[in-house]
Amino acid sequence: MYQRGGTFWIRYSYRGRKLRESCGTERRADAVRLLKRRLAEMGAGRLVGPDAERTTFEDLAAMLEDDYRLNGRRSERRAKEALAHLRAFFTFARVPDMTADRIGAYIRHRQEEGAALATIGYELAVLKRAFNLAVRAGKVDRRPYIPGLALDNARQGFFEPADFEAVAAKLPESLRSLMRFLYLTGWRAGEALGLTWAGVDFAAGVVRLEPGTTKNREGREFPFDALPPLAELLKEQRERTTALERAEGRIIAPVFHRGGRPIRTYAADWNAATKAAGHVGRLVHDLRRTAVRNLERAGVSRSVAMKLTGHKTEAVYRRYAITSAADLSEGVAKLATLHGAPKGSPGVIPIETGTKRAQSAG
Repeated sequence: MYQRGGTFWIRYSYRGRKLRESCGTERRADAVRLLKRRLAEMGAGRLVGPDAERTTFEDLAAMLEDDYRLNGRRSERRAKEALAHLRAFFTFARVPDMTADRIGAYIRHRQEEGAALATIGYELAVLKRAFNLAVRAGKVDRRPYIPGLALDNARQGFFEPADFEAVAAKLPESLRSLMRFLYLTGWRAGEALGLTWAGVDFAAGVVRLEPGTTKNREGREFPFDALPPLAELLKEQRERTTALERAEGRIIAPVFHRGGRPIRTYAADWNAATKAAGHVGRLVHDLRRTAVRNLERAGVSRSVAMKLTGHKTEAVYRRYAITSAADLSEGVAKLATLHGAPKGSPGVIPIETGTKRAQSAG
């Protein structure tokens, strides 16, 4: 402990680092109390220190936003929405005040606002990411305990053919082709909206997404010639687009457009169509789930299905609770073998009979 210009400073070492800290006071007793607090923090294995005491939620948010911007993360918009909710609760909060209890209070606050558990879980993940960045930058010694939420991720939204056709009939023509494309391919809506005619190869019968244009940054191909409804859809969309180009004297790059202009929003039209068709609450993302299930029903291997739809892991089958009918049939057949199949059933030998035959052969 020493004085500089009348103000007391303290010295201490932590994990090989020699630290000096101004006490901001000319009173020796206050400086002694601060030194004892720092020693207690080190004894507990978590030094708060002056940097952490000065770090606020806004500092965490700024680091997170910079990280998303510099790395070009595609989920930046959603992360900013999560930060807006976090900011409304933790405004002016300092990092030492953001304890596990305080974070628990945030969860209760969001539940009272009616936020879904999945939404709250994402917001907590954003907060956890912000703390991890702060720890890496040396602004915070460690992050507080941030709980995970138990979510039921089995999605139930699927379209049977008749249900989809009922909704499609109520959609404006400009959206009907887009939604039918999503229903057939299982691509994400953003991927289809970003698709241009440069990615549609009629000669090869393939529609392509270039690397960097998808959520997982990988390129993708879908051979539409092998799927007549999709081939017909793209052919008709090309003819409509060509006619509009001639009428307006300009090139229209997007495959799916509204009067030659990019489709920015579709929620209102989709909600109106689902309501008119008697399927209120159905999501556009249900089309992606449906396509995955249809591929499974058709017996397409999961490795091929994942390449067509752009899923990186088989977790989709767990989230969507998808099991092929063939897998179910095979499982029941094995159960039948255990219980003993009826006489004359081909390929099934009761256990006792098989044992007697083996003894006779011996």
